[in-house]
Amino acid sequence: MPFDDLPADPRPDMDRLGIEAACVTHTLSLYADPAAGNEALSALDDPRLIPVPVVVPGVPGASVPATLDEVLDWDVRLVRLCPERHRFELTGPVALRWLAAMAARDLPVAVDLEETSPAALRTLAAEIPDLRVLLLNPGYRRLRAVAELMATVPNLWLEIGTVNTQRGVEWLAERYGADRLVFGTGAPVLDDCGPRFLLDHLELGAAEVELIASGALRRLM
Repeated sequence: MPFDDLPADPRPDMDRLGIEAACVTHTLSLYADPAAGNEALSALDDPRLIPVPVVVPGVPGASVPATLDEVLDWDVRLVRLCPERHRFELTGPVALRWLAAMAARDLPVAVDLEETSPAALRTLAAEIPDLRVLLLNPGYRRLRAVAELMATVPNLWLEIGTVNTQRGVEWLAERYGADRLVFGTGAPVLDDCGPRFLLDHLELGAAEVELIASGALRRLM
């Protein structure tokens, strides 16, 4: 499995960076076995680590978990989708049915930009306008496409850890509001110091920085 040298416990790094709590997904769920990774994630017993299990919508025998009802019974505040990695259609009929049920239960979803496309996200928003989506790892090379998404999809939030271009986060905050921007690192797979440095040096007011640091995510979840 890739990244098998990752630290088993993220809390020492969280302490080092002054991060009080974090949404976490098991790398096993992302890169190998979603069911096994979700099971390991469910064993966490620390309020600082907020579990975000991976969902793979599918026909019977091809989904994780086995049924949609299991997802709806989970005591979680956010789930993650990996349509490219786990080979399902984000806007296919099965996924739309699952996601509509999640939206009805007020359960938001997170997905990497590299796992989908702006077109698929616009289709998803048109089909299920109440579904709240956190877009992860957008990078900085596709800011025009990301900005167009934020302008046209009001229930889209953006994780800013990889928006590491000069005043890129400020540009987004001025246009779409700091209350739709979420601090995240992608650690330990991705760098954590860069996003923390970015947060500490944003040229925004204290209230806006606080929204990005934690307030926007609390509202999303």
